[in-house]
Amino acid sequence: MSSSTRPIRVLVAGLGNMGRSHALAYHNNPGFEIVGLVNRSQVDLPTELKGYTIHPDFENALRELKPDLCSICTYSDSHADYAVLAFEAGCDVFVEKPLATTVADAERVVAAAKKHGRKLVIGYILRHHPSWIRLIAEARKLGPPYVFRMNLNQQSSGPTWETHKSLMKTTSPIVDCGVHYVDVMCQITDAKPVQVRGMGLRLSDEVSPDMYNYGHLQVMFEDGSVGWYEAAWGPMISETAFFVKDVMSPKGSVSIVMDPNAKSDDIDTHTKTAVIRLHTAETGPDGRFVRPDEDLKMDGEPGHQELCDREQAFVLKAIRESINLDRHMDDAVQSLRICLAADESVRTGKPVAL
Repeated sequence: MSSSTRPIRVLVAGLGNMGRSHALAYHNNPGFEIVGLVNRSQVDLPTELKGYTIHPDFENALRELKPDLCSICTYSDSHADYAVLAFEAGCDVFVEKPLATTVADAERVVAAAKKHGRKLVIGYILRHHPSWIRLIAEARKLGPPYVFRMNLNQQSSGPTWETHKSLMKTTSPIVDCGVHYVDVMCQITDAKPVQVRGMGLRLSDEVSPDMYNYGHLQVMFEDGSVGWYEAAWGPMISETAFFVKDVMSPKGSVSIVMDPNAKSDDIDTHTKTAVIRLHTAETGPDGRFVRPDEDLKMDGEPGHQELCDREQAFVLKAIRESINLDRHMDDAVQSLRICLAADESVRTGKPVAL
């Protein structure tokens, strides 16, 4: 079997929600062969994954199993070190967002990928979602300057709140989730971000005194575009207007209209769009709108697992066809830079120039 057709041997590190979903994507894709899973503790796995050995230590598993690809779905603070170790071992890397917890670490990972001539794909799942691809295309047709209004608040309890508290040991909500939506803003405008402002509040004694579970960022771009993003986690969070995805320009607007019965704690809700509404600002001689709003029904949308399947199919294609990922990597560093600047602004109370 030639190297272009034999399965890519993959080591999956981290078996939380995203790690399990990506492992299932590899398991079900004949282009991959899972050689091992890594998690510090033994966890309950879906039936399909029960046959794979769980290794407690990433470095030992990397050395012993010699994979072709490492899929890094651990907590954010280990992403950079694990990715660099994988590149040094001759592996390609898929890493969940955010790429790292500092801009310097993100740049270190990108530099290692380039130095070793390996592929680096960052887990921006919305880039593989047909509805979000359409939203970005329709917004770009309007032309700048843009107003971006986006949020994703989650009223979490039970196991989901436990997961959120674990995430907040290293990463705030506006960084963990914000990189996705700031990435969407950057794809639409292409302009450089110039200033970021952030504010945040700790709404629970269960959250560390130096962390906040409500955050809001504002970003200004060189072309005059402005955007805000809001993210909040916890049992006290309101479900009113928890999902806003809205882009405005002088020519009109593009908006995602959410199913009114959707729940913020449902992971499929975070990517499903239901309807994309197109509004044009054009008016006739009587001052009235020339055409009514157009609703694009997004039927048959991929769910969370299918999106992970699509994302890993892209990883396979990127490796097999040697796709140039320079823009992909640069975009990941840029969206992280914006969100980390917002986090800095929350902590200092001052705007951050980029």
